[in-house]
Amino acid sequence: MSIAQPSQNASSIPQPAVGKNVAPSVPKPASALTPRFDAVLLGFAQARRADPKASSLGLLSLARTVMASPGGFDAIYARVATLESAGIFGTSDWAQPAILQPALAKRSLRLGEPVTTVVEALSEIRLLAVASGDYFHPGISAEQARHFLTQVLALNLDLLSGQLSEADRERPQDLGLLVQGLYQYLLDRLGYDSILESLVDEVRRLLAQGPVQVDSIKEMVGQIAVCLYDPKLESGTMDDAARLVSSLFGPSDGCRDDPGLEVYGARLLQMDEAALANEAAGFAGAMHDTGLVSAYHAVFVRHLRGQWDALLPRALGLSTTGTDALLCYSELVHTLIDEAVHPETSQAVYGLALMLERRAIFTEPVAQALWRQIRLPLCAETSELIRTVFGEAHPARVFLLAGVINLLGQPLGVGQGNNPTCQSAIGLSMWAQNEADYLLQVLAWAARDNEVLIRFEGDLVSSKGLEPGLAKEVPLDVDPVSLVLIPHLDRIYAEMWRLCAGRDDDLHRWINPEFYGWWVSHGFKGVAHYETGKINNYEDFVRTFYAAYHPYYNGEMSVIHPQPAGIAVTDSAARFVGRHAIAIQRVALSPTDEMRVYFFNPNNDSGQDWGQGMTCSTQGNGEIRGEASLPIAQFASRLYVFHYDTLELGDLTAVPASEVERVVVLGCNSWAADC
Repeated sequence: MSIAQPSQNASSIPQPAVGKNVAPSVPKPASALTPRFDAVLLGFAQARRADPKASSLGLLSLARTVMASPGGFDAIYARVATLESAGIFGTSDWAQPAILQPALAKRSLRLGEPVTTVVEALSEIRLLAVASGDYFHPGISAEQARHFLTQVLALNLDLLSGQLSEADRERPQDLGLLVQGLYQYLLDRLGYDSILESLVDEVRRLLAQGPVQVDSIKEMVGQIAVCLYDPKLESGTMDDAARLVSSLFGPSDGCRDDPGLEVYGARLLQMDEAALANEAAGFAGAMHDTGLVSAYHAVFVRHLRGQWDALLPRALGLSTTGTDALLCYSELVHTLIDEAVHPETSQAVYGLALMLERRAIFTEPVAQALWRQIRLPLCAETSELIRTVFGEAHPARVFLLAGVINLLGQPLGVGQGNNPTCQSAIGLSMWAQNEADYLLQVLAWAARDNEVLIRFEGDLVSSKGLEPGLAKEVPLDVDPVSLVLIPHLDRIYAEMWRLCAGRDDDLHRWINPEFYGWWVSHGFKGVAHYETGKINNYEDFVRTFYAAYHPYYNGEMSVIHPQPAGIAVTDSAARFVGRHAIAIQRVALSPTDEMRVYFFNPNNDSGQDWGQGMTCSTQGNGEIRGEASLPIAQFASRLYVFHYDTLELGDLTAVPASEVERVVVLGCNSWAADC
């Protein structure tokens, strides 16, 4: 996420001079400051209406003073609606709260310039109001706001001790104290008593979705560890929290005391085969229980290579299926370990295990493409980009290769990050599932040649020289494969859109089959007119979807390949939030015999409440790790466009009128109410 300053050419908030011999004064209560604050806020709102670039420095300086005063956070809380409508967040990322990232919010609060810290504090108080139901924001639901704040709290658990670090104490304008006060205020309002349990639940909820990128989750677990084992804090007995912590810092008997990588490496040299087998079982169990991989696990796997290769299946937790894949392609797998598995890329161990379980390399072109990826020289632009984001602990090609392994192991774990690139992220997921050799081909072009070529209606479209698409900046909060490939795909998708301009239907109809692959069905249905946005024959739209996808009405035809689709996302009050691209994975009965649509959502968090009693499930209803699901009627009520096979369409008249009416009522009472 780019941290765009909400005011002009400013790196700090003006601070009044303080004389050497002036005794510290008792802070004024917020009530003594609010009349002036309200006057300045009114003036700022008027200035912003006349000039969208009017400076916010004076208001931000006074906001900092108010927040630092007794009762100040409550005063700001009562004014969040006025602050937002006045334009305090401008056109910065804070104006779009749904795209904010907890890990970046921590840096803004703890390490940012004064302006950045104050704006972040205002944003989080705003999100607290949203989460508490005291303020409606069209761009984020109460549930999303609570999830965000819970993660921010998890990343700042070190402030629970009440002691500021040296870095916090030395921040200008007493910002360290301000941030600590904000954190305590959030805890008081959200519920301090259950915070650790909530944080553990939040981590588990996120991990259940099988994300490829887990750096921020690992950081959250690290903060949980600090809280859990701090004798000054009353954290109680929490077995689940302890399991999460041990999965990273002591998953096996040999590293249970978290001795450090060097000491653990020395211990391994003293272990016999029985001890190593015990270590392997411990690591594999922790990894598959949580989806997290300890740096110790990477050290262990590298130690096994060469002398103890027979223990690798046990260390990876492989079934007979995965073991067969390893044995069939042992040279390739061993080389992948040697090249890509390091403490800094430890998640590649999990990616490798899942890749083998998926039998992703049981296709000769994929195996050969992986050999090419191992030896692939990177262009200067790619190398610099990867170094900038992932550091220099290893050459850039190592991080990229580890990213490939993770993506092939978890195709449903790729996320779009803080970027409007859901179309491209869906492409990575579908290619990793269906045509991994093609994914590795376009990645090779992007990484080696800084160019991607995709055919569109008989002509090649090159990413070279094209203007940015929806993503105006390089996405930096994504996995290595996305980092390298998404900018090229985003530009190509935008170019295809330009080439289709003027056609008489939603342009996704022509772009998706060309962009994603031959398996995208050429039949296409949209519920709204492509120009006016008005609903067009809703009943026929619903009947067609059921006849194409519901096994009871399509001749029990399964979804063979994932199909891109568009949904109208709503918040927990069923209010329209925006349109979003997903991929329909399958339609099937759940363990409780409920017909559900299982889909891939690239937005980083698939467990959303869309109102009207529909909450997207990510586990417990038959989901494969990384899928979200809804009962088919609920899903259909949020569907906007979809692809289908015209030659395999079922009987539209067989779809019950009552089911069609149910879907239409749900849609028309939510996002389609004004269409």
